[in-house]
This record gives sequence, C-alpha cells and structure tokens, in this order.
Amino acid sequence: MKQLFLIAFRNLLSHRRRNLLLGGAIAGATALLVSLGCLSSGVKFTVLESATAVATGHLNVGGFYKVTAGQSAPLVTDYKKILAIVEKTLPDLDYVAPRGRGWARLVSDEGSMQVGIAGVDMSQEPRLPKVLKMKEGNLEDLGKPGNVLIFASQAKKLNVKTGDNMVFSVLTARGVNNTVDVRVAGVAEDMGIMTSWNTFLARETLNRLDQTNESVTGALLVYIKDMKRIPRDIDLLRKALTDNGYTVMDRADKAFWMKMQDINREDWTGQRLDLTDWEDEMSYVNWTLKAIDGLSFLLTTVLLVIISVGIMNSLWIAIRERTREIGTLRAIGMRRRGVMAMFVMEAFCLGAMGTAAGAAAGCLAALGLNALHLPVPEGAQFFTMSATLRFALEPARIIGGAVFITMCCTLISLIPSFTAARMKPVAAISHVG
Repeated sequence: MKQLFLIAFRNLLSHRRRNLLLGGAIAGATALLVSLGCLSSGVKFTVLESATAVATGHLNVGGFYKVTAGQSAPLVTDYKKILAIVEKTLPDLDYVAPRGRGWARLVSDEGSMQVGIAGVDMSQEPRLPKVLKMKEGNLEDLGKPGNVLIFASQAKKLNVKTGDNMVFSVLTARGVNNTVDVRVAGVAEDMGIMTSWNTFLARETLNRLDQTNESVTGALLVYIKDMKRIPRDIDLLRKALTDNGYTVMDRADKAFWMKMQDINREDWTGQRLDLTDWEDEMSYVNWTLKAIDGLSFLLTTVLLVIISVGIMNSLWIAIRERTREIGTLRAIGMRRRGVMAMFVMEAFCLGAMGTAAGAAAGCLAALGLNALHLPVPEGAQFFTMSATLRFALEPARIIGGAVFITMCCTLISLIPSFTAARMKPVAAISHVG
C-alpha cells in the first residue's frame, strides 16, 4: 500500500498543471460547502440563542383558557402550582421564567400597529440582557410598571423614541375593550422576524391591560442544563401534570399563536395546558435553515458533477498516456487490483489535498467574514434572524463535508480505474500512444 501511495503521489506531481486546476476546482467546491455550512450553523445558533431568550424557553408549559367554547386566550391560571410541579419533576432544571403572552394595538401620535406582547419580570429573565442590544434607553427600566421595550423597526414605523408615551388597546378574553398608557423605556436593535412584531412589557402592566390577576401568566419558560434531555423532560412533565389532574393537549410542532384558530373551533371551556419545546415554537422559521441547506446542497451537487467529469477525463488521459507503463507493471507481476488501486489512490490523494485546502480556505473565509460583523439588509434579516451576518464553525459538519467530497472523488475514479486494470499486459506494452 505504501508503494502504491508513492507511485500515485509521484504521478500527481508529474502532471502538476492539470492536477492543480482539478485540485483547485475541488478546493473551491469544498470552500463553498464549508462557508455555506458555517452560515447555516451561524443562523441556527442565532435562532437557538435568540429564540430561547426572546420568544421561548427550552421547554414551554403554556396553555389556553376558554371562557366560552368559541373564544380562547393564551393564559395559564394559578401558574404557581404548575411551577411547583415543574421544579419537583425536572432533575436538570436551571430556572423558570413566567412570561405573559398577548396581542394588542400599539398606538402613537403618528401611527399604530398590531403587536405581540411579552410580559416579563426582569428579575426572572437573566438571558434577556445578554441577547438584546439596546440602541437607546436602558433595559433595566423595563422592570418598572408602565414601561415598554420596542425594536428599531417598530420605533421607525411609529415615529417614537425613548421617553415617548403610547397607548396599548386590546380586546380582553372576556370581550371587553381596554387600554393602558405606556412609556417607551428603550429601543433595541432588530433581530429579524422574531422581533418584527414582538414587544416587551412589564408583566404587571400586561395583567392590567388584559384585566387578569397576578396568579395568571401566558407560559412558563423552562430552561434546563442539558438540552439533549428535552424529549425526556417533556415526557416527564406530561406525566406529572396529568397525574396532578391537568388536561394536557396533544403535542404539535406549531407556535402557540398558530394553534388559536383550531382551538377556537373545539368545543370545550376552562384550562388546558400545552407542552412544547423551542423547536415547536420556532417552527415557522425552520424553513430558512432548510433553504440555506438546500442551496448548499444544490450548488455542491452542480460542482461535484463538474469535478467528477474532470476527474474521469484526467484519469482517461493518464491511462492513455501510461498504457505502456501499465503493461510493464502487469508484466512484472502487478495484479489487476493493484493497477486499479493505484489509480484510485491518485484520485483519493487529489481529492484529499483539494478538500483539505478548501476546508481551510472556507474556515478562514468564515472567520474573516464573522469578524467584520457585516450588516444584513433589512429585507434579508427575515432569513438570517440577525442584523449582522454570523458564521459559526461546526467541526463535525466541516469534516463531514470534506470527507464526503473526497469520497465522491474516489468513487468516481473507479470507472476509469477498472478499465485500466482490465488491460492485457502484451497489448499494453505494444501500445503506441
């Protein structure tokens, strides 16, 4: 095997120009695959980091309360009893943040818009300050009753700034129109689709707006220490809540607000709980990750086809040029499988060197682009979930991509290599090229 490797390596060196061009194409395809993979990983990590702080926990004990069969609200009543069950049931619990949920019309002197409201208690939200980046104002002021936090695109549409007054107007779960005056505590940077319609309000103020008491919240955002335990923890919680007399809805991979229409058609009243994880609540943005992965697959497939044709042509030419050499090797005792292995080894070496160079170039490009904090156009933030382009190096994905391309290069070489191995020694030696 060592001799075959040396022969293959020397043959690659003897045709530098041709192999440099082909190796460059392999490196380019690998670099593109790695760069797109880093972008996809960056978007995924951004969604995970931002979504679990801004919109959802690792697990969510949410629910719906129906005063009448046709009207529901995203409420959990007497939530402290449920909180006690969560704390008792989950062995790897980090902390739980009660979070209000609701919708209302936010009205300023110069505009209005329909928004989602997250009612928060900042003393129970350690992740929010790490994720939200303020353009103006102080996040700490959100802890004061009557204060609201909005995002840059909303401030632009409503033409407001920190310190301005606005009004929330809502139809409560009991069918009563209610309003509450609020003051802009701060304006945070946009974070894509997750913040295009979201606002933050002190939980006490949201209760006053919805005319609910302190025993009511929208959901319990549960954060655990090991996210690999999410499926097991959901099963544990479902059993514990059911055993304590709560009615738990069937699990569906939809955000809570996407379930409202179906729930309003169901004939029941009272409280039902809904257990979800962060992927269920963010299912409406998962298609962006699939779109990036799909684009990466499409471009890589096209490039691999081109590279495969190049490798086959290169080996056909090499076989034609080295027909007498093949005959000599066969005549002195090399078996067919040895000839075949020699050409396969050449393709493997070319693929391995090309993918190694491409993977290194792709990683350097991703790190460089990440360090530049490139701004993302407002329209594209819908896909990136961030105001800046983020790349993340995921070793397993990078190594897997490089190995995949190397294996494709090796496998495609089997066709011409098999032809070379079938040559008869006498005919090959007497061949005139």
